[in-house]
Amino acid sequence: MFHGSLTALVTPMLSDGRIDDDALVRLIDWQIAEGTQGLVPVGTTGESPTLSHEEHKRVVELTIAKAKGRVPVIAGAGSNSTAEAISLATHAKQAGADAVLVVTPYYNKPTQEGLYRHYKAIIDAADIPVIIYNIPGRSVIDMSVETMARLAQEKNIVGVKDATANLTRPLHTTRACGAGFTQLSGEDHTALSFLASGGHGCISVTANIAPRLCAEMHAAWAKGDLAQAMAIQQRLVPLHDAMFTESNPGPVKYAASLLGFGTNTCRLPLAPVSAATEEKMRAAMVEVGLLT
Repeated sequence: MFHGSLTALVTPMLSDGRIDDDALVRLIDWQIAEGTQGLVPVGTTGESPTLSHEEHKRVVELTIAKAKGRVPVIAGAGSNSTAEAISLATHAKQAGADAVLVVTPYYNKPTQEGLYRHYKAIIDAADIPVIIYNIPGRSVIDMSVETMARLAQEKNIVGVKDATANLTRPLHTTRACGAGFTQLSGEDHTALSFLASGGHGCISVTANIAPRLCAEMHAAWAKGDLAQAMAIQQRLVPLHDAMFTESNPGPVKYAASLLGFGTNTCRLPLAPVSAATEEKMRAAMVEVGLLT
């Protein structure tokens, strides 16, 4: 069900920091028209840490309503509080999400047993497909392949978003969890290499502003046109580079603002990107052909 290019949606905002519903709706329509194969609202790129629960739920509901079943919606539902994650996952299920993305609990530093119990509690309470989000760079902890395999035995643990950038990981995960366990890259630079190691797609930041190119890269891979897939990824490299010059989602929100999707506004503690980052992002967008 989940494959190809899926976009980790930004949450467009007005200059005063309020959510720009109109820009979000336009972004969703554009994403689908450009070939994006799935939408992932209120993750890291969607600034979930600084959205209120009410805002978080509204963004999920708006995304589902606007997608209208045209592509699957994987709603962010992560928290370092198991009870809060259950609440967000339960809401996503009631709103009609196809799955939830649940990050490994940050700051608490649970053991592998704690990780297992966290996810088990969520699926037992919410009864919705769960994609584990393993991102040690942000959450400090790394879910082991052994714990992943243990969870993969549960009906509603359907896959992983792997942001380790470790290209041996999908090989070991396939061996441990089976070929039917969905593996989605969470790292744009290595997305194509991840596919070659057994992955099924990418939950992409870059796809916010280059959805067609990202979708075409995955389509070329699926058709076995490796030369075309590599050519597109090479074309996207300067965009990937600029996208992570500063903490996500600062650069991508600036880029989205240049395309008319909200303003260059992130909520504190994220500061506006520097002038140097703005220059690098604009130059990359021109080089890739997104701006003239």
